[in-house]
Amino acid sequence: MKNRLRELREERGLTQEELAKALGVTRQTIIAIEKGRYDPSLKLAFRIARFFNRPVEEIFIYEED
Repeated sequence: MKNRLRELREERGLTQEELAKALGVTRQTIIAIEKGRYDPSLKLAFRIARFFNRPVEEIFIYEED
């Protein structure tokens, strides 16, 4: 699954550490999501969407295999 997390984070001028702290996760989690190595839980995906005030599907793009 692709995502726009890095783009949205940089638009807000946030570091990975700042975003991680705001979401209650580790910086390593943010790094892994941004690199596409980790798909967040549904709960975390909604927390991210709420933080950026965007719909989940605008941040996370599902691609059929």
